[in-house]
Amino acid sequence: MSLEDCIKRRDIEEIVHYTTMNGLIGILATKMVKSRERVAQESLLEYILQLNTPLRKDTGWLDYVSLSISNMNSWLFHFSSKKWHTNSKFCILSFKPEILSHNGVFFATTNNMYPAVRRGEGETGFEALFAPIVLGRYNAPIIRSPTCHDSCPTCEQAEILYPGELSTDFLLRIYVEEDDDEDSVHGIFGGVGHAKVPVEINPGKFRGGTNT
Repeated sequence: MSLEDCIKRRDIEEIVHYTTMNGLIGILATKMVKSRERVAQESLLEYILQLNTPLRKDTGWLDYVSLSISNMNSWLFHFSSKKWHTNSKFCILSFKPEILSHNGVFFATTNNMYPAVRRGEGETGFEALFAPIVLGRYNAPIIRSPTCHDSCPTCEQAEILYPGELSTDFLLRIYVEEDDDEDSVHGIFGGVGHAKVPVEINPGKFRGGTNT
C-alpha cells in the first residue's frame, strides 16, 4: 500500500501548525512556513519573529518545519500560549494532507526531542505513528485507545518533520478562537497581498484533539 493510500484509508483531512498572529504575518508575507533555522535568517521577519518555543534540543532537525496530523500538540501549545507568549493571539494553519507524501518528509512517533522518538519515512514511518503502543516522554508507554480516531496518531505529540519550508499554496484554511481574530486575519491578507483562504472560528481546535 502506498503512502497516499495509507493517508486516504485513515481519512486524514488536514495537517496543522499553530503560530502567533505575528508569525502568521511572516508566513503570509513570505508565502512560506519556514523552519526554525531559515526563519531566523529571514530579514523580512527580523522585527516580528516569535518562535513557538524558546529552545530546541533536537538541534539536528532545525531545518525542518514541525507539523501535526489532524490535531495540534495541545501540550506544547499550552506552554507556548500560557508561558512563552502570554500576550499573543494564536491561530492554527490547516494544510492539505498531500504534503505528507512530499520528498524528504519524516515522521516522528512522539515529540522529536524525546530520546524514545522513532523516526521514519514513507508508509512504514507513517504507520508507526499509529502503532498500538508508542514510547513517549521518559520512555513512558502510550497505549492507543480503542476510541482513538483512525486519523489521530497514538501520541498527541507525534510530529511531521517537513524539510526547509512549506508553501502556503497547500494552505486549506486558518482557525481562530474569536470574532476579532477573524477580522485580524482578513486584515493580514490584505496587508501582505496574500490570496485569501477560509478563516474559521473554532475554539475547540485550540484545545487539541482526542487521542484517547
